[in-house]
This record gives sequence, C-alpha cells and structure tokens, in this order.
Amino acid sequence: MINAKHPLIEKDKVVSNTIELGKDYSILIITGPNTGGKTVTLKTVGLLTVMACSGLNIPAKEGSSIYVFDHIFADIGDDQSINASLSTFSSHMLNIVEITKKATKDSLILLDELGSGTDPLEGANLAISILSNLKALSCLTIATTHYQELKQYALVTSGFKNASVEFDVSTLSPTYKLLIGIPGKSNAFEISEKLGLSKDIIDNAKSLMTKNQVDIENLLKSIYDDKALIESEKEKVLEKSSKIESLEKDIKNRQENLIKKQKDLIDDAKIQARNILLDAKEEASKLIKNLSNISDKKEADKIRNKLNDDINKYKLIKTTENTSSIFKPEEITLNMPVFVKTFRKDGIVLSKPNKSNEVLVEIGQIKINVPISTLEKSKKANNSNNSITNYSSIKKSKNIKSEINVIGQNVEEAVFVVDKFLDDCSLAKLKTARIIHGKGTGKLKTGIHNFLKTNPHVKSFRLGTFGEGEAGVTVVELK
Repeated sequence: MINAKHPLIEKDKVVSNTIELGKDYSILIITGPNTGGKTVTLKTVGLLTVMACSGLNIPAKEGSSIYVFDHIFADIGDDQSINASLSTFSSHMLNIVEITKKATKDSLILLDELGSGTDPLEGANLAISILSNLKALSCLTIATTHYQELKQYALVTSGFKNASVEFDVSTLSPTYKLLIGIPGKSNAFEISEKLGLSKDIIDNAKSLMTKNQVDIENLLKSIYDDKALIESEKEKVLEKSSKIESLEKDIKNRQENLIKKQKDLIDDAKIQARNILLDAKEEASKLIKNLSNISDKKEADKIRNKLNDDINKYKLIKTTENTSSIFKPEEITLNMPVFVKTFRKDGIVLSKPNKSNEVLVEIGQIKINVPISTLEKSKKANNSNNSITNYSSIKKSKNIKSEINVIGQNVEEAVFVVDKFLDDCSLAKLKTARIIHGKGTGKLKTGIHNFLKTNPHVKSFRLGTFGEGEAGVTVVELK
C-alpha cells in the first residue's frame, strides 16, 4: 500500500504510510511507545484490504497492490469480562486459538499486543511460537508488541521484519510515521522523565537493566536514530526533486509557448509583408496597362519584375491543423476557384500542375506560380461564381484577337505583352494563337521562343509564314 491513509481520520490530520508485506517477508513486527500509532496502522491495513476486496476505491496512491484474501483475521482491542471470567490474556488467547485453527496461506492476520496480559517472559516466548506457526502456514501477518525478545527474534529470523512508529520525545507526541526495517523503542524512561518522575527513580531503574539489555537498547537506539535521520533526509530530497520536476515542466512549457508565439509573429509579419507587396504589384500592373509610351513601359516592367522578386522573398506556407482541403494534383482543373493560403486571398487556377507540383494562379490582376500545397477549396466557390467565371470567359472570347504584333519592340517589352496576350487567349479558351515578330536579326524571335518554352499555357509552337513566305510569325498551340 503506497501512501495509505486511514479512511475514517480527517484528511487534514491523517498521516500516510507506505506498507509492504508478502514479498521479502511475511511477518511484520511493529514496536514503539503507546499512543504512537501501532494500532492505527493495523486498522488501516485491515480496512483498506476489506475495501479493496469489496470493490471500493481506497485512500492510497496509484500503483498500490492488494491480494484478495480468503479471510482477514484481527485480534484488536480488549474483550476482558468479569461475568465471563475472562482476563485480558484469556480474551486474546481465545481469538488466537480460533485464528490458528482457521488460517490458511491465503489469510491476512492482524494481532495487537500479541502475548500481553501475562508473565512477560512466557508471553514473549508464546508470541514467538505463535508467529513461527503462522509463518509456517505462509500467512501474511502484522503484529504489534512491546517485547524486546520479539524485536531480537525478528532481527535474526528469515521471513520476519521489524518496523516502528516514530515518536518525538522532545514534545512527547507521536508523528504516526511508520519506519520499516528498524525496531522501535518504548521510550519508557524518557517519557517518564518528561512527565516529572524523579530522576533518582529513573536512574535506579536503568541500573537494574543487565549489560546485555543496555547494549541491545543502545544499539537499537542508534539504528533508530540513523533510520529516522535517513527518512527525514529522504523526504526532503523527494520534496526538492518534486519541486525541480515541476519547475522543469513549467520552464519547458514556457519555452514551447515562447517559440510558438515567436513563430506566429514571424509568420504573420511575412504574410502582412507579402500582402503589402501584392497590393503594390497590383497597382503597378494597373499603371502598366495604362501606359502608352514605350520607355515608360520598359520602366514599369522593371518595377513589376522587382515586385515579383520581392514577393518571392516572403514565400511561406503557414501550417494549419486542417489538411482535409488540400488538393491532389489530379483534382486541379482550369478556372477552378481556390483560396491561396500563402496570400490569404481567393484566386483562379490558370494551368495544370507542372513537374514541381506548381500551378499558375490569378489573384486579382496578378498571375503567379504557387505550390499545390498552398491551395484550399475556396469558401466563395459556388454556382454563382462559376457562372461569373464562364461569363467572363465568353465575354473575353468575343473580344480577344488570336493574333498579336510585336514588331519593333525589344525582347523584354515583347515578352511582357505576349505573356498577357497568352493569358487572355487561355481564359478565352482559344486553341491557337499567332505572334507576329518579323524576321529581322532573329533576336526577338529567339527571345519569344525561349519564353514560350516555359509558359504554362503553351502546348507547342512552330514557325509560320508572314508576308511573302518570310518566317516572321510563330503559331502557338494552346493547352
């Protein structure tokens, strides 16, 4: 029983004790002064065993283990009777006779003040004989006593174990702590002296003790004092260990919380930065659309490219517990409305996944490649949205031309214009498109062809004819 408590004592007063029996020894001898808690210990063991065997919860620490006994025998208290001509000794002996007749190897026996009420020498020897008989039966037994002979017998006999209840002589009060492994002292001389008995009487009593008795008593006192000190230090160590463990858990929890808060702050800051840059890029795109001067277009294109580079610096996938809305590559379709976790905005899918599991997504007026893992099902995705998208596609297909002329532009300008042209063609669901770039030095053609090789809308492309057989046009087959 680990940290077992008497179930009927108030919880703010009860003292817990750990009691072990049946592993290394089957007989436990508890000694110590009167009112020290010996009988309370017997009753605690008996009551908790009965409770456990009845299926009740017991006031003991988790991990306690109690055997299911066939009988629990107890000889506790005094049943002397004048009418029945029973003395204290006789009343105890009647109980013990019944116990020795009925006890089995599966019985628990609790004996209080075994052998008391008769000649001390005969009572001690009788107690030793009774306990030896119970040991031979393999009974588990706890007995309390004041007999010196029983203490000594338990010290040298296998299967027996001494225990004592702690007593504070300075305050004449018990601590009710059970110390297993050492015999107790009755402390009769010390208690009597504290209560006011003449020192002469006490000294005379001490002188009547034989040298062997004095030596044994001093040895027991030394063992008792050492054990008490060890137990006291052990409790302090356990208390400090418990506090250290609690502090370690607290520090670990605080550290984990700080790391989480730090990560959340960084993630939120990155998201805010990306959203700011995204808004700036959208504004820049609006400006580019309205510019007509070639030099201004070139400068605006540089601004757009720089903003793209800045946004890519803040790539972030903020982890979420809900992974049920993440797409598989085969689930991605063109014009699918999605929510882009990276930007916390809704967008439209403009391409199928590439080898890197990235798709082109239009967010507002911005088109950008993003990993599939950053996409979720759009909360705004419904029939009305689909109809709007389809209407936009139909409207675009009515107005879009399938041919664009970039003759006279440099490579950077032409690539920007072709990129926007192909986006519009894809949205309008055109199958082919023509890019007129002329023949010239071939630099513009090469630049455009290099761009077409990486464009997600392009399925294939080839040189066509322009004018009178000159290869100044590229025909693009769209996905």
